[in-house]
Amino acid sequence: MSVEEIARATRIPITSLERIEADHFDDLPGEVFVRGFLRAYARAVSMPVDDVLARYTASRRVAWVTPVPIASPQGQQSRAPGRRVGVAIAFVLLLILFTVAMSIVLRPRGHGLPRELSMAVPPSSALQADRGPAPEG
Repeated sequence: MSVEEIARATRIPITSLERIEADHFDDLPGEVFVRGFLRAYARAVSMPVDDVLARYTASRRVAWVTPVPIASPQGQQSRAPGRRVGVAIAFVLLLILFTVAMSIVLRPRGHGLPRELSMAVPPSSALQADRGPAPEG
């Protein structure tokens, strides 16, 4: 069979088939794809799939390695209290900023007036002027 016929039968790109035949497996997309390509290729040329995969594995000498976790569970537990302290500090700072902002916004008006304006009309006489003369008695 020609490479084009195998490509049509297996739907494997011609460049990938050429790389497989040249034993350039590192130029293929990944281990899962290589194994799938080899299965399809073996079926297309009527070869035992298990034998083809066994030869590939033996030629590659791929060691199956179990990935090591980046951080151990003990390391994560020791970091958790430090993280909680940081969150608590941030919360307290935000609370203080909120309190300062609210005290500025809700500050009673008139205390910020210059002395000349605040002394011109005493607050008690200003209230009486609005109500009229004080009742006698």
